[in-house]
Amino acid sequence: MTATLVEIHVPLPPTPDLPDGSFPHAWIDQVEDFLVDLEDEGGVEVHDEGEEYGDAYVFFVTGAAEEELLAVASRVATLPGVPAGAFVRGRQR
Repeated sequence: MTATLVEIHVPLPPTPDLPDGSFPHAWIDQVEDFLVDLEDEGGVEVHDEGEEYGDAYVFFVTGAAEEELLAVASRVATLPGVPAGAFVRGRQR
């Protein structure tokens, strides 16, 4: 049986003048916490850890119908602090 895997790509914008010791993309932890909470509720499955890919950070979700996974991606894109320009790629696995 095939399952849908959705990749949520979020741009990694430049962070000039960042104070020493600051993490430039704190929103990554926020998104990961959000996805883990959804996984704990049984809504989706986080597939692998997120990873930097080129100029984006990619999160992977599966374990639900395509419509539900796309709704999760939409919610991720609108979380406070998440940079504009997120996009989704889906595939069967």
